[in-house]
Amino acid sequence: MTASAESAYTSVVARIARAAQAAARPAGAVTLVAVSKLQPWEAIAPVLAAGQTVFGENRVQEATERWAERRQGLTLHLIGPLQTNKAADAVALFDVIETLDREKLARALADAVQKLGRTPRLYVQVNTGEEPQKAGVIPEQADAFIAAVRAAYGLEPEGLMCIPPAAEPAGPHFALLAKIAARNGLARLSMGMSDDFETAIGFGATSVRVGSAVFGARA
Repeated sequence: MTASAESAYTSVVARIARAAQAAARPAGAVTLVAVSKLQPWEAIAPVLAAGQTVFGENRVQEATERWAERRQGLTLHLIGPLQTNKAADAVALFDVIETLDREKLARALADAVQKLGRTPRLYVQVNTGEEPQKAGVIPEQADAFIAAVRAAYGLEPEGLMCIPPAAEPAGPHFALLAKIAARNGLARLSMGMSDDFETAIGFGATSVRVGSAVFGARA
């Protein structure tokens, strides 16, 4: 592992631990999801060798090509939008799907779970900023959507995910996500990226999705 790669990775791990401690949260309360999407294998391999076992990917096909032969001992998160025609492939590969955001997808995932006999953990993506270009359920519809996912499709989400608007302070968006999760009995919060993961930890994030701070900027 190069000195710079080791330094970046260990720095992020240490920053997560410090932020958790500052928020009076127990050690191990926050999982680092290393966002390996679009990264060359030369960038990923050293981080894997350093002990990182949880990775986030945006696309099913790219993730399959990268990880299908390297699955042993790893936890893979799908953190990008999922097309319904890729639902079965996603269920087959990923341990966690963070981007459940519409009933058509819930139906496709439920069908795939039944067919494959494999149940990945599911997060509902909430579009906290109500940005038209972003996926996710808008906050005022989140409760009804979660209820429908449970009642109509027999799926049990374990958490929520959000990506706050880039031009706004992230804290209020993290607070909103935590509030929606609490009233729906959801224990997991995937929130916070390279620029704001420490803030997210203060608002209760149980996992943070960090790419450039771990791997460096993509070429």
